[in-house]
Amino acid sequence: MKLETDDLRAELHRLSPKVTGGLLRMRQETYRDAAVAGKYKLLAGMVVSIALRCEPCIRAYVTLAHGKGVTQQELIEFLEVAMTMQGCPGEEWALKAYATYAQCESGAPSAESPKCCAH
Repeated sequence: MKLETDDLRAELHRLSPKVTGGLLRMRQETYRDAAVAGKYKLLAGMVVSIALRCEPCIRAYVTLAHGKGVTQQELIEFLEVAMTMQGCPGEEWALKAYATYAQCESGAPSAESPKCCAH
């Protein structure tokens, strides 16, 4: 029987609650509103995800940022940072981020779960 990714994730959380729970608490603390608004921290995470070329992370950060009220113009300005730093490959990966944002704006359900990968 092949275990699905969510099943494996749940099992890993059960087997390693201190570490996996620590990662969750770390993310909650990091992306909260403080001196810098959480939405901008999520956009920074998106830029790093574009640089790493991690599509699940890109989808997760864009979806979370959209949920925190990121505007299209705010997204575009952070995508410009990614494209400036990465050139043509950055533009290709920035398109994935923009597609996710457009999907969020349209209210269309995502085909992929907005979960970050193991980075």
